[in-house]
Amino acid sequence: MLIGGARSGKSSLAVDIGRRHHGDVVFIATAEPFDDDLRERIAQHRRDRPDWTTVEAPLDLGAAIAGSPRNALLIVDCITVWVGNELHHREFIDPSSVAAALGDRSGPSVVITNEVGLGVHPETELGRRYRDDLGRANQAVAAIATTTLLMVAGRALRLDDPWKQLT
Repeated sequence: MLIGGARSGKSSLAVDIGRRHHGDVVFIATAEPFDDDLRERIAQHRRDRPDWTTVEAPLDLGAAIAGSPRNALLIVDCITVWVGNELHHREFIDPSSVAAALGDRSGPSVVITNEVGLGVHPETELGRRYRDDLGRANQAVAAIATTTLLMVAGRALRLDDPWKQLT
């Protein structure tokens, strides 16, 4: 799991991991092109990565993960956008299907997400719900990840299970 702020190097590292992988790579993209800025960002991401199999999964991310080839390297970009899509289209967000699908895979996975809980307390109920739902989704994915890296300025800090640190 690669977690960090905007422009911290998460996606670049994931693409580099994919390029170094000796085997198939499947890229699951969660963004929906709602406006011109997002359409350009999506286009730039496509230009930045090799010609891998790409699955567009703005919703039903767990099913997209479960349906991907089990032995391919899977890159999910990103949980942050998926949670926003779920909030926009649905009432309830359940990250357990995503975590379960990732945990059932036999091949490696790289999951990208943002940390949004370090900033200012959101003013609106929707903003607070988004922050909380994303935090819960991030915890669910981190709980099954073998490695979690906090990305800052293109550099990584390893995040360990706190109980390993306390014992």
